[in-house]
Amino acid sequence: MTLLIVEPLEIEVMQWLSERHSVQFAPELAAEPARLLEALHQTQGLILPPNVSVDAALLRSAPRLRVVGRMSSGGENIDLAACRAAHVEVIRSLTATASAEAEFMVGALLALLRRVPVQGSDGMWVGRELGCVTVGLIGMTPAARMLAQLLPAFGTRVVGYDPSLHQSDPIWAQWGIEPLPLRELMEHSEGVCVQLNYFPRYRGLIGERVLSFAKPGQVLVSIAHSAIFDDAALADALRKGRLLAAWFDSLEPGLQEPGLPLHGLDNLQVTPRLASTTRESRTRAAWGVARRMDEILATPPEVAEFRASGPAELPDPASERRWR
Repeated sequence: MTLLIVEPLEIEVMQWLSERHSVQFAPELAAEPARLLEALHQTQGLILPPNVSVDAALLRSAPRLRVVGRMSSGGENIDLAACRAAHVEVIRSLTATASAEAEFMVGALLALLRRVPVQGSDGMWVGRELGCVTVGLIGMTPAARMLAQLLPAFGTRVVGYDPSLHQSDPIWAQWGIEPLPLRELMEHSEGVCVQLNYFPRYRGLIGERVLSFAKPGQVLVSIAHSAIFDDAALADALRKGRLLAAWFDSLEPGLQEPGLPLHGLDNLQVTPRLASTTRESRTRAAWGVARRMDEILATPPEVAEFRASGPAELPDPASERRWR
């Protein structure tokens, strides 16, 4: 068997791959770890859903594995160092989901600004318009680039921050985003969108010190890994009104259990990774991953060049400059 597909794909993509490779489609293996590892012994290519980790144990069970594909953009449970050591290329498609994620965040901002009222000078409690606010973008991902194109159409001022980018970097001007330090972004933004790629060094980045500077009436939307936030500080900001409301499209399991800081907050909305999951984004991601996987598997191993990520991935703005 050349290619093991554990995540459902569009029929056209499956047919296209089946015409070129020996393919086994076994989505049930996602819930059967032992059988999955057993099936990997002769596998050269593997497409996995986001709930299955790619770690050293999996790689040890797949001595012939050359490439792993994932339709979703999240890579928190992919051990890239282990993949690199095993000479296994990882293909993800961040750009395929960028427009879907940007649309989701615009919709979430519109909903929060309109349905979570603020008090006007006349004493009435009313919603706000997206065209009359400043929106701060934390994390310069492909989704942020799409937001920078969509938001100005409403009349929105767009500012941004990324811990890996200096304010003098030309990418800010290229994307049409005004760079600010994180404190100033929080102080000036009525709406904040967080799409920062997760790395362990960013755990708890948005905590008490950052949230204490939130502009009164601020709402926040996040599609980033929730570990970027300090949950106790986030809960405190929501309870005390420093944040008027927040919408998280990705929250680590168990964080809203009784006895934990985020339990029972009626101004915190959580959705199960809906931002990137659309019919169109899955089709784009499927074709991007399939074509790159076909290219790798069609190349003899002795001449294949290992890369840590696929051509559809845009891990950071610096990478984009290297590719141009």
